[in-house]
Amino acid sequence: MIPIIITIMVLELEPPHGTAVASLAEVLPGWLRYALSFVYVGIYWVNHHALLDRVAKVDSAVLWANLHLLFWMSLIPWVTAWAGENPMAPVPVALYGVVLLLCSVSFMLLSWRLDVEAETGRVHSWGSRKNRMSIALYALAIVLSLWYAPLGAVIHVLLAILWLAPETR
Repeated sequence: MIPIIITIMVLELEPPHGTAVASLAEVLPGWLRYALSFVYVGIYWVNHHALLDRVAKVDSAVLWANLHLLFWMSLIPWVTAWAGENPMAPVPVALYGVVLLLCSVSFMLLSWRLDVEAETGRVHSWGSRKNRMSIALYALAIVLSLWYAPLGAVIHVLLAILWLAPETR
């Protein structure tokens, strides 16, 4: 399912309507938003794989928690296209942040339901500083996007960078 989300996103990209370099500037916001969403989906894919790689038992609650995550992730192509077409508009950028926030919460619910233990302690726990900070920053990005959309977009980029860096504990 996750690779399909990436495929849908790339199909939503608009090519330039002209052949001059200046034509690229018209589609650049959509391409940049696609790149950011690609990174987010990639982060979820890697973390989802790592999470499920350690699972000994899957029950119906885990399956529903996984579907909950996939539901929110399936909206990423739609909000990516909308925010890419309207990069300075408050509502599309804020809704992009809402979807990212709900993906994060649903991933934490899935990991909590699995109760995965690693050698160094909890993996993807609700209580980790990185998760708490992410939830707060996603919420801040939503509010700031409604006031000044580029600020919300900057927070989205910073959060992607935060999650690209592996846990050090």
